[in-house]
Amino acid sequence: MVEVLIEVALKDRGVLRRLSARFLPMSPGALVAATREAIAQATYFDPRHLNHNFDYDYEAYAEGQQNLGCLTQAGELRLAMELAIELITHGSHQVEASDEGLMTQDIENCLIPVIRAVETSTLPAAEGIAWCSAMLHSDRVGFIARERLESLRAQFQAVAAPNPAVE
Repeated sequence: MVEVLIEVALKDRGVLRRLSARFLPMSPGALVAATREAIAQATYFDPRHLNHNFDYDYEAYAEGQQNLGCLTQAGELRLAMELAIELITHGSHQVEASDEGLMTQDIENCLIPVIRAVETSTLPAAEGIAWCSAMLHSDRVGFIARERLESLRAQFQAVAAPNPAVE
């Protein structure tokens, strides 16, 4: 039975993804690699199907969200932030290429663990501002998690602003 399960998993990335997530603990490096693979699978589209409601890999988005959450919980916030930029870059391209952008909510859901972790982090204000700006700049459609990122950037900017001396 194990041999059959391995054979099926090797042929079907979705099965392999579910089995790996459930049974294999991952190092941060392996988690980064798995997240990059999930982002690639989730955001893939066939350029011949531009401006159509093409199928996309919902499960890969769910895996990306789970992995990003695991990275933030493991104290690997900066790695998760880097991957979030990759996700918004490729995901917004997918949205731009589609007819209705149905995957927009999946992308935003993926980003939530990272945004929440940044909101509650002790990152230097300049680093928080730079990340929010990079996220907003990387969004090809201009609306993925925009309000939340703009609000977070404003919070970091308020912290970074010099306080006038009280006399």
